[in-house]
Amino acid sequence: MIQKIKLTNSLTRKKELFSPINSKSVTMYACGPTVYDIPHVGNARTLVVFDTLFRVLRMIYGKNVKYVRNITDVDDKIIEISKKNKESIEKITSKVIKIFHKDCESLNCLNPSVEPKATEHIQEMIEMTKSLIKKKFAYHIKGHVYFSVSTYDNYGKLSNKNLDELKSGTRIEVSKLKKNPMDFVLWKPSEALDPGWDSPWGRGRPGWHLECSVMSEKYLGKNFDIHGGGLDLIFPHHENEIAQSCCNNSTKIFANYWIHNGFVTMNKEKMSKSLGNIITISEAVKKYSGQAVRLALLSSHYSQPLDWNDQLLVDQKNTIDKWYKFYDGSNEDNNLDFIEPLLDDLNTPGFVAKIHQLYNNAQKGDKKSKILLNSACRLLGLFNLSKNEWVNLKATKIEVSKDFILNKINERSKAKKVGNFDLADKIRLELHDKGIVIEDQKDTTSWKYK
Repeated sequence: MIQKIKLTNSLTRKKELFSPINSKSVTMYACGPTVYDIPHVGNARTLVVFDTLFRVLRMIYGKNVKYVRNITDVDDKIIEISKKNKESIEKITSKVIKIFHKDCESLNCLNPSVEPKATEHIQEMIEMTKSLIKKKFAYHIKGHVYFSVSTYDNYGKLSNKNLDELKSGTRIEVSKLKKNPMDFVLWKPSEALDPGWDSPWGRGRPGWHLECSVMSEKYLGKNFDIHGGGLDLIFPHHENEIAQSCCNNSTKIFANYWIHNGFVTMNKEKMSKSLGNIITISEAVKKYSGQAVRLALLSSHYSQPLDWNDQLLVDQKNTIDKWYKFYDGSNEDNNLDFIEPLLDDLNTPGFVAKIHQLYNNAQKGDKKSKILLNSACRLLGLFNLSKNEWVNLKATKIEVSKDFILNKINERSKAKKVGNFDLADKIRLELHDKGIVIEDQKDTTSWKYK
């Protein structure tokens, strides 16, 4: 009987046996999207990793698992995009949320137990800020409220750094109003046309870190089991969540286990909008299918970087093609007696190797292996299409002429010369979507079919 799972805890930097606070109510919070732009496959990795963990936990603890994944729908980035595109914030956030939900569906991610939006919890954020000021962990100055990091002795424990180390080269908002450069904002003033809410400190909006502390506490309590997100959230976001929550609630522990997934890279560089090296989830799914994208995201251990390339996706699609040979829609057996790799820190590559073994055994006529292969694939979030649906699924391919490619490369070169890098990146992505890879040399740009 399956009973225990080991997870690597970022807080202790050790692989630990997971022991929930209450086995009848296992609690998990994962940081969801900030809905200012279309999600890319780097964002998808967090989605798929924590969806897989959710599935495994439910297999161990049944339906007694509460999974909260928030949506940040008020943020400086959203305001910036709104002004740049001359679109209302509501229009931008509703559009991106709709795309995000469609992406979740295409990747066969289960719905979380709760999906709270930041804008629906402003009053709770105001109350928590008032409480932190009253307890002298925060201070108000000119419409801003800052958390004073010097009041929390364990600050830096999650990122394993002291204050002096954290001051160098970190994503900290610079302000002359702060008593300490490391202090972070709980509440800030809003300009007249920006979203804002009335508060004791004037019309304004909450800080990013405050949102997750409030929403996790509301739905999971002051102390819960698992908190997760991408590796880049360890500092400052998760570090700040711990500080403000523990201080406000007079607790030593916020979340018992901290789980962080590694980056998705392209050519060994982190995939990010700022670098312009992104592939959107919808683009990847359209070309390779949601199942191939999902399996690719699980092809390396969640804690390690994953380099995104076309060969990776082709390999995963070919693998799923093979496995579908033994697809069975009956789903008779969910009692996986070979789940050990997933119990060992969610070792998905090891579990995929087990499925390959089942495939080989099924090839030899072993009926039990065929049944287990189906159950194993479904546990990973695969086999959500019937065999006929999978066979008939074809990625849209667009034929492009050599003249079209050369004209686009020339257009991109002109854009780069005048400093219009946004247009240059857009053209590169457009060509990539049509099956063309371009490579910049010293003075020229070459291209090839994928």
